[in-house]
Amino acid sequence: MAKVLTSQADDFPRWYQDVLAKAQLAENGPVRGTMVIRPYGYSIWERIQSEVDARIKACGAENAYFPLFIPESYLQREAEHVEGFSPELAVVTHAGGKALDEPIVVRPTSETVIGEYMSRWIQSYRDLPLLLNAWNNVVRWELRPRLFLRTTEFLWQEGHTAHATREDAAAYATRILREVYEDFMVNVLAIPVLVGRKTASERFAGAINTMTLEAMMRDGKALQMGTSHELGQNFSRAFDITYLDAAGETQYCWTTSWGSTTRMIGGLIMTHGDDGGLVVPPLLAPIQTVVVLVKEADGAGERVAALADELAAAGVRARVDDRTSVSFGRRATDWELKGVPVRLELGPRDLAAGAVTVVRRDTGEKSQVPLDRAVARVRELLDRIQVDLLAAATARRDAATTDVTTVDEAAEAAQTGFARLPWDVVRGEGEARLAERGVTVRCLMGPDGSLPPSEDEPDLVAVVARAY
Repeated sequence: MAKVLTSQADDFPRWYQDVLAKAQLAENGPVRGTMVIRPYGYSIWERIQSEVDARIKACGAENAYFPLFIPESYLQREAEHVEGFSPELAVVTHAGGKALDEPIVVRPTSETVIGEYMSRWIQSYRDLPLLLNAWNNVVRWELRPRLFLRTTEFLWQEGHTAHATREDAAAYATRILREVYEDFMVNVLAIPVLVGRKTASERFAGAINTMTLEAMMRDGKALQMGTSHELGQNFSRAFDITYLDAAGETQYCWTTSWGSTTRMIGGLIMTHGDDGGLVVPPLLAPIQTVVVLVKEADGAGERVAALADELAAAGVRARVDDRTSVSFGRRATDWELKGVPVRLELGPRDLAAGAVTVVRRDTGEKSQVPLDRAVARVRELLDRIQVDLLAAATARRDAATTDVTTVDEAAEAAQTGFARLPWDVVRGEGEARLAERGVTVRCLMGPDGSLPPSEDEPDLVAVVARAY
């Protein structure tokens, strides 16, 4: 059979584009930088939404919706914020056939518009904390778009909260980082992430602290998978988000924001994908098992349908492929491209033998299993594959992480993976020297891998890499 995809070793970016097309995930939209997410790609996003949304709600936040259009004056009220986003803004100046009195910004993020409404909804300490989340689209004018990784318009969730104290805000931002993002990424996406603190130069515009989750892709580059920000009182002062405390004194709130995006699909592709295409962890997979009819004869089609029903009754997301007008090889390749964790193959010969062929997508391992054991075997494999994918990704990351002692050594090591070195060696001039080689400090961590409360803690470790 002819090779379907460019190999990762030959051309990783081309391989990525091939997977997007051949697995029918997404394609470019009509306006540069936009994307059309195809049904299979969107079904993966829906699973991500469902898992992340449940974790957000478990942390007490409620979903709301805020407008796509934001008055330009709102952004200008927080100087650092507007300065940080100015190069990426899309601005509407005409509507209804005439010039607008005030330009309207297409939301790049919603701190400013949500801040306006927080100031209306919060009166006293009894209204706090106010915990909001929104699932929406945003627009950031992207100069070098790449589907799912950097697009002009993308889908995401953005959380925004207001608290009575800095300590409460910091604790909640960290809770989201750990209980929502890290838990989902590690235990559902099966992607090991480094949890750390951004340097001052890499912080979100308007934040006093940005915490990040960084993953290593198969080509050794880093991908920022999600962030959580402490905004201090910057937006509260700009938008007059105040409350009356128990003593009747007016106080400014402490706010946070946090978000994760369709970029996680890009991370999924580049962490687990191989030369056969996408590999989807079972807990995330929209289709966990596909039952493929090899040939319709001697009741094989009926048994395939019955087997799919048995799987569904056991809680497995199963799909039947009985398209016998399409060659078996073509269908098997299509399901491999889509990364379905387990494939069952059943034809007249299998039925006569009372067995079914079971294929693992991640390893390609094939085995014959008695039909009356098929459902149990599939459930065992789904659990095993989930564990094995995380272990394999962790092993790849660790093998491509190098401890160094100088900025020059870090810049060199970062060409093929992550480099770790003392933050004191990098701080200041070192960041600029790394940037000249296309390398950035992805995060700061404690010497024991902990999340540091500030970048001035002793013995901090800087993790540096090239990044998407």
